[in-house]
Amino acid sequence: MNDHITNQNTIYTIEAKQVSKSYGDLRALDKVSLHVRKGSIYGLIGDNGAGKSTFLKLLAGHIFPTSGEIRLFGQYEEKELLRCRRQTGIMIEQPGFFPNMTVENTLEYYRIQKGIPGKEKVEEILQLTKLSEKRKSRCKKLSMGQKQRLGLAIALIGEPQLLILDEPINGLDPSGIIEFRRLLLRLNEEKQITILLSSHILTELQQTATHFGFLSRGKLLEELSAEALADKCADCLDISVSDPETYAALLVRRYPNTSFQVLPDRTIQIRHCLEPEVYSSLAAENGLTLRALTRHQTSLEDYYINLKNGGNETC
Repeated sequence: MNDHITNQNTIYTIEAKQVSKSYGDLRALDKVSLHVRKGSIYGLIGDNGAGKSTFLKLLAGHIFPTSGEIRLFGQYEEKELLRCRRQTGIMIEQPGFFPNMTVENTLEYYRIQKGIPGKEKVEEILQLTKLSEKRKSRCKKLSMGQKQRLGLAIALIGEPQLLILDEPINGLDPSGIIEFRRLLLRLNEEKQITILLSSHILTELQQTATHFGFLSRGKLLEELSAEALADKCADCLDISVSDPETYAALLVRRYPNTSFQVLPDRTIQIRHCLEPEVYSSLAAENGLTLRALTRHQTSLEDYYINLKNGGNETC
């Protein structure tokens, strides 16, 4: 991206400030403030109807916010946003191409449409996305995975510094998902492309993203780094005892640095736990009945469910 477009001092490629989007009485986004660091892979997580696609469409300029401000590469004026979007690769919903056109001609069409000089660009993209063998195939004959790669190929024309991808691995088989993941990681690491993507396959996001944002019912619940998420999902111990309140007080007295909380079902959940025997002994020494003791590490799915149900700082 050209220097006059990019604010080189900004640490955020994308920044949303109190962004809301309403359709009549329906508020699809409610005062969302979100930050995508330059060079990161940001995973946007949320159920259907959470507002993910709405937010991505706002970034792409397909729709406009009811209120709030969007910045791309530090720019926020509409004229500058338009320039930024021209150099942003976007794949939202189904990739757009003509069914009877070949893969090669489709990429050439988009190269010309985007004003990208040099026919060699098409060959580079075919090689990068491993579509060279399908160059003469008609788009309608491609498999789901090949169509997704073609959608990404179209987004990559023009060497964007930012990719915005909505459910890019939808419909892919396991090998296709792995291949797509490797390509995204390569683009991020080798070409320093910032990537914002949404996905329903949270385990895949956990293997790809460096940062996460959690949306629910149009509100941003939390955003955090992969390192912070790993810490929050660290080794946990769920303890069920006859008297949770007394046991909690004993924990504070015996192990004052212990991080724990009492869950709604009165289970005591301990993060970064010691050996289980330590906690069972504490109960036995004080005449409490230990009903259950379970050690586990929480998944990204469980973390999101807990978060949207009102939990905080739990694994």
